Parts: sequence; C-alpha cells; structure tokens
Amino acid sequence: MSNVVDRKRLLQYRLAAQLIRDDDDAKPDARDVVERLLAMQAQDFNQALWAIGLRSPGSTRDDVFSALQRGDIVRSWPMRGTLHFVLPADLRWILGLTTHRLLAGAATRHRALGLDQTTFENARNVAMTVLAGGGQLVRNEFLAALNEVGIDTANQRGYHLIWYLAQTGTLCWGPPAGTQQGLVLLDEWVPDTGQPERDEALGRFVLGYFTGHGPATLRDFVWWSKVTVADAKIGLALARDQLTELTYDDTTYWMAADRSGDPPPAPGLVLLPAFDEYVIGYQDRTPVLRPEYAQAIVPGGNGVFKATVVVNGRVTGTWRRSADRSGALLVDLFEPLTAQEERALLRAEHSYQSFNSAGVPGTAGRRVLQDP
Repeated sequence: MSNVVDRKRLLQYRLAAQLIRDDDDAKPDARDVVERLLAMQAQDFNQALWAIGLRSPGSTRDDVFSALQRGDIVRSWPMRGTLHFVLPADLRWILGLTTHRLLAGAATRHRALGLDQTTFENARNVAMTVLAGGGQLVRNEFLAALNEVGIDTANQRGYHLIWYLAQTGTLCWGPPAGTQQGLVLLDEWVPDTGQPERDEALGRFVLGYFTGHGPATLRDFVWWSKVTVADAKIGLALARDQLTELTYDDTTYWMAADRSGDPPPAPGLVLLPAFDEYVIGYQDRTPVLRPEYAQAIVPGGNGVFKATVVVNGRVTGTWRRSADRSGALLVDLFEPLTAQEERALLRAEHSYQSFNSAGVPGTAGRRVLQDP
C-alpha cells in the first residue's frame, strides 16, 4: 500500500529530488546536477545556465561554461523537439527512444517548408565536410555554409535543418563560442560507447525521470518524454523495484526509493529561471502553480514560461533582469512576503548576481514592480 502525502510533503520531496534545497554541505557540480535530473530544458541558454547554477551553490557561469567546454554535459534536442542539457552518455539512447515519433510529428511542417530527404542528406554532407576533424561553427556560420552550396535556410528552414541533423545523430551543440555555442559532429564530440537494448533504455528513462523529478505521475513522465503510454508502462515495470509509490489527492505518484525517508525542509524562497524543470517538467502543474497564476507565468498559453519566484515550493511571482546597465532584478509578486521571506529574497538575489558576476557582491539592486 502506498504512503499518503499532503501537498507540503509532496513538494518537499520534489524540491529535494531536483536539488533545490538549503544544504550547505551539498556541493553538486554541473555534471552532478544534469545527471540527477536526466535532462534539463535549455532552449533559453542563459536561463538554463542559472537552472544549473541555483542547484550548484557557489558556482558561477564560468563553471558551467567549463563543463560545456570539457564535454561533461551536452546540449541537444533529445525529446519534445526542445533543447535540453543531458550527459553525453545519455543522449544517444534517449534519441533512440524519441526520434521516430518526433520526426513523424514534424513531417507536415517539413513538407510545408519544402524540406525533403534529399535536402536533409545534402545538409548532412555539408555538416560532415565543414565540421570534420574537430571543427565547430556557430549557428549563422553553419547556415552560411549551407547557403553557399544552394541549400536555402530562410523561413525557418535553417532551424529545422539543424534540428533534423541533431535529431538523427549528426550534430549537437558543443563548446561555448563567445556568447553562443558551436555546432559540432556528435560522433566526434560524444563518441558512441554502445547503447542499451530498447526495454533497458525505457527502464532507464523512467527511473531517471522519477529520480530527478519525483514524486510525479506516470502521465507526467509521458508528457515530459513523449514516449507512448505503453512504453512508459514497460519502463515503469522494469524500474519498479527502485521506486516508491506515494498517493497524493487520490493519485499515484512515484519517486526514487532511496530518497523516501523524511525530506529536508523546503527552502523558504528561490528564484527559478524561465522554463525551469520544477515548473515545466510535469503535465499537471497544480501542486506548484495555482490556476489563477497560470496566465502570468505563461501569458496566453504560448508555451513561453517566465522566470518564477517560488516560496515554500509554490510559485508566488515572476522576475526578470532589467535590460539597463544596472542589471537590477525586477520582481512581480502575486502574494505578500513575510519579513523572513523578504530576507530570503535578498539572499536569492545575491546568489543569482554572484553566479553571473563570479561572486562580486553589490552588482545590482532590486525593485518590486507590483505589490500583491
């Protein structure tokens, strides 16, 4: 029989699983963070750097850049057609589970753009030529190489060509190049060391998700991974002995069995980046996001998630960095903060500024845009 938990305990477990906690003894680095979550959404590169940074206390942007430079973590499109950070060893087997359905789903759009198999293979040949031997090109440079041989990259064709080549195992994003990343050949940047059989990979997929996101439901995993329900059930059966079952709101949730003891207290307040896995990594977001706040987090339901203020595990506001030279954090609160939470907000702001400025204090202030 599963353990019944309330929302407070559910969120304590989930925050701990996601390495969002007040623990001075825990010092995970960028690789540790990505390994724990299995995959972290990274379509907004700068925000994704902070997603790692907030889970790696005391780290800086340079530390995450160094992890990318060394190839400790890699950025590509492993699932949902969206960029994620993953470990190099995990990218190929995840693609092996997700690519077929993603390509089928993109076929109509590719036809509308005039992208056929001949065009894709011509683009692959260009990539193999210009990037061979450890080469790397930023996005515009690679698109220029395609245009030079007559492959039109206008009207989003360039994006879809890069996406297709990454989805089918030719390209991935490699070392940082200034404020961007360079495209590299996957086989050179992430050598293939052998892949698990399909069922074993499904078991890894399920276990990895619930380890880094649990407690969560099987429906959450299906939404996050975009595998079929049938495949999700196969993976769950294989991972079952390493998971613990919980019940919240008459629904079954799963989490890693080795973390089912008393969870640590939830951090009082954290500043999460846009598209953070704590908010976006679930089909059902109601435990962390009140329905009345959903429009403020994803205006118009357009799929663009704002950076959030999270208090005791629940979203209570949004924030952004000002575009002027001050770099001040502009905070929009939905609910009033206690004096203790105000102090926690100042600490969270300092952590964010230190991450982006290699620990130099006092680089920016704060202004609350709207009182609740």
